[in-house]
Amino acid sequence: MKYSLINPDWTFGGSIYFGCREPHLPLEYGYAKALLERVGHDVLLIDGHRDGLPAQAIAQQTHAFAPDIIVITTAPSYLFWRCAPPELRAPLEIVRAVRESGALTVAVGPHGSTTPEAVMKKLGVDRVIRGEPEEVLPLLAQDPGRGKTIPSVFWREEGGAGRRGTPHESDMAALPALRWPREVLARRRHHHHRFDCAPGQTGAPGAEVESSRGCPYSCSFCARETFRGRYRRRPVPVVLEEIDDLVSKGVSYLYFIDELFMPDSALLAAVGERDVAFGIQTRIDLWTPELLERLGAAGCVSIEAGIESASEAARLALGKRCMKTNSELIDLLKCARDHVPFVQATLLASDADDPALTAEWRDLLLRSNVWTNEPVPLFPYPGSQEYAKRWGPPDEYAWERAHGCYLQQHSAFSDIQEERPLPLARLEAGGGR
Repeated sequence: MKYSLINPDWTFGGSIYFGCREPHLPLEYGYAKALLERVGHDVLLIDGHRDGLPAQAIAQQTHAFAPDIIVITTAPSYLFWRCAPPELRAPLEIVRAVRESGALTVAVGPHGSTTPEAVMKKLGVDRVIRGEPEEVLPLLAQDPGRGKTIPSVFWREEGGAGRRGTPHESDMAALPALRWPREVLARRRHHHHRFDCAPGQTGAPGAEVESSRGCPYSCSFCARETFRGRYRRRPVPVVLEEIDDLVSKGVSYLYFIDELFMPDSALLAAVGERDVAFGIQTRIDLWTPELLERLGAAGCVSIEAGIESASEAARLALGKRCMKTNSELIDLLKCARDHVPFVQATLLASDADDPALTAEWRDLLLRSNVWTNEPVPLFPYPGSQEYAKRWGPPDEYAWERAHGCYLQQHSAFSDIQEERPLPLARLEAGGGR
């Protein structure tokens, strides 16, 4: 069977999205392609974001390949499943462009994992996979009903009846070491979240890898109820096999997309033996001064640490379960900065914040060369506890409800949000480019 895996050319104008806008490796498609080819299927991975392909160009490539199944993602990569653009503007353009192919159309991503009915209705696709898709996609070829017997596949019968199913959780021990083509890597000059040198200064490619998935914490703001939830590690030898392949193809910088990069002495020691720098996102309260020194010695040049608030009461309200005091967190951030060239303490805006304390915190950390953003207004993502607390389980209008509330409640945005966002309906109608 023939599969076309499509990553649209994302645009972010008018979006509330505040993540990185550069193309990243679509790891979810990398795993899926490897698993599909392992059992004899033909796969065409079209990365419209990397190649800057408009929807019609993607459709031409897709039609020429004549796939049986077309897969469209609703988020730029696994890296941003938890903070994806709420709007489906880019996937909508792709579906419209490939609809006449006659292939089975399948949506994957955070939106359909949480609200499959809404995504099927908006996109007009044939199937929606809930949860992590790489292991589910090969099963579609085995099922004559193309997914109707697979628990994590949502489909709709004539007359409107459908089935939500259960979000899939991949077996991280079974995912292979990825092998990205040399020509794909050679064109990647982006080093995600790296600030110790100017973009492109090294002249060598950067890449993203994953050593674990999920998180053992359950912070109220995090969209984790239907995907990438339970913490699981990949075997260190498999991760190193993937890293060695990347380094052999010229990659000089890695970014671990793990939701929470945990202290792992074996992995740090092994990465430290390779000629590669790397960045992570983590919780600073999980590290000790000794481990931070080991992290820097292993080649870490960038830490993004989610502190969320300078207020201990606000952190408690957000469900952070942080056992450190403000003073202890500041000491750890300063210690990290002694060993790692760039350290960020990320803040979210919370009703329980103390503005004076936040300003004092930011001033102290910035003077210590720890970068701290202005608190970002919290978006109540469907699939987060914050959304459920306000409105209950997400329904067909969850994304519109959360987005409308966000725009209504906030007249000012953070220094990492560039412009006044547009309403969701305008974005999905093609506005904001």
